[in-house]
Amino acid sequence: MTEEVEYEALSPNAGLTVNMLAGALAGISEHAVMFPVDVIKTRMQVFATSPGAVYTGIGNAFTRISSTEGMRALWRGVSSVILGAGPAHAVHFGTYEAIKELTGGHGEGNQWVSTSLAGAAATIASDALMNPFDVIKQRMQLHQSEFRSVFTCARVVYRNEGFSAFYVSYPTTLMMSVPFTAVQFTAYEQLKKVMNPTGEYSPVTHMVAGGLAGGVAAGVTTPLDVAKTILQTRGTSHEADIRNCKGMIDAMRIIWVRDGMKGFARGLAPRVLTFMPSNALCWLSYEFFKAVIRE
Repeated sequence: MTEEVEYEALSPNAGLTVNMLAGALAGISEHAVMFPVDVIKTRMQVFATSPGAVYTGIGNAFTRISSTEGMRALWRGVSSVILGAGPAHAVHFGTYEAIKELTGGHGEGNQWVSTSLAGAAATIASDALMNPFDVIKQRMQLHQSEFRSVFTCARVVYRNEGFSAFYVSYPTTLMMSVPFTAVQFTAYEQLKKVMNPTGEYSPVTHMVAGGLAGGVAAGVTTPLDVAKTILQTRGTSHEADIRNCKGMIDAMRIIWVRDGMKGFARGLAPRVLTFMPSNALCWLSYEFFKAVIRE
C-alpha cells in the first residue's frame, strides 16, 4: 500500500522552478474560471454613457450581456489573461517563496512581517509583467468593444495612444496590489495555521483560507480598482475629462465629482465575488500543483 503524502509536511523550500510552474498553472486556473464575473465588474466600474451599458447588479448584467451580445461576450479578452497570467503568476509565486525563504518566513511562530514583505515584492514584479495584458483585457471586455483579438487590440492601442497606455495604470495598480497582496498572503498564512495546525494535507483549508483572504483584500482595495479601470479604459471614452486622465489622483477626482463616495464602491460585489472563489481556487491549485510537480 502506497503511503499517503503529507502535503504540508513536505519541505517548504520546493525550489524556484517548482514554485514558478505551480504559480503559472494556478494563475491560469484562477483567472479563467471567474472571467465572466470579471467582465461584469469592469463594465460596472466604467462611467458608461450608453443606456445599454449601465447595469444595476450582477444578475442584471449577466442576463443583459448574454441575451443581447451572446454568452461569448462574457469571455471576450480571456486569451489576454491566459497569455499574461501564466508568466505573471510564475514570477509572483517564485518571488514570494524566494523572499519568504530569504527573510525567514518558514520559521516557527507568526511570521507576518516576512509574508507581508514577500507578498509585496511578488506583486511589484508580477504586475510589471501583467499590466499590459490587463489593459488589453479590459479594452476587450467593454460594451461594444471593437476588439476580438489580443494582438489587434495591442497594436491599435499602441498606434493611437503610445506605449505609455499600457503602463499609465501601473502606479495605481501597485498602490492597490501591494496592500491587497500583503493582506491576502498574511491572512492566508495565518488562517492556514489556525485551521490546520498539524500541517497535514487539507484541500478544504487551502480553499477556505484562500477564499476568505481574497474576499477581505478585494473589498478593502476596491476604490483603487475603480481608479485603475478608468485609467486603463480612458482611450475608449468620448468624454474629455476621462480621456485626459493622467493618473490615480485625476481618476479619484473624476469618481468623486461624478458619483461621490458611492463611486468608489463601483463593482464591489462582483469584485469580491470574483476574488473569493478565484483565490480559493488559486491557492488550492498552487499548493496542489506544487506537491504534484515535486512528487
